[in-house]
Amino acid sequence: MEPLEFSDGTVFTERRRLYTASAAPGTRTYGERLMAIGGTEYREWDPRRSKLAAYLANSGKVLPIRKDSNVLYLGASSGTTPSHVSDIASGGKVYCVEFAPRMFRELVVNCKPRPNMMPILADATKPSEYEFMVSGVDVVYQDVAQKNQADILADNMEKFGARYGMVAVKARSEDVSENPKTIFKKAESRLKERGFRILDTLSLEPYEDSHEMIVVERT
Repeated sequence: MEPLEFSDGTVFTERRRLYTASAAPGTRTYGERLMAIGGTEYREWDPRRSKLAAYLANSGKVLPIRKDSNVLYLGASSGTTPSHVSDIASGGKVYCVEFAPRMFRELVVNCKPRPNMMPILADATKPSEYEFMVSGVDVVYQDVAQKNQADILADNMEKFGARYGMVAVKARSEDVSENPKTIFKKAESRLKERGFRILDTLSLEPYEDSHEMIVVERT
């Protein structure tokens, strides 16, 4: 297993496949492959099931999540990608915000074997409603499929004082009639207007159609 250079020894590759060292050995979140090497259990991270994995599989340059990071994850769904973030930030916390009650019930189940994952039933567009549950955020990761995705990221980064942010922009959620590349440029420009520096941008194709990952830092 070879660690990715920028991953703080928390994300690994083996035969061009991605893995994280499991923080909850013996537990599968979505039927993923488990592999034990040298007394450490690794979970395969499928880029077809995770936009963050798709970004890394496409040679993304920046992963600001470290072993001791506290991460605010917006749009946690049932917890597939958050569970891998929990592996990466094994010494920190992952605050998992999800709005849909059905997905939240699944999220709660998937958080149980992972003490550093905290499920929060809330609307990511209203950070003031859950700020009493969240503290010490280093990174905000945003995967909310609705309009104004750049502002949702910026609002939460400002509210919680996060230095870094990542947003998986879904063009069809912003405007189904506009060219995705135009939408991505608008999102990048909006984040710059809000005072953030763009660290990386990358298409998530072929894993996700009309998606771009944007990584930013507070200036």
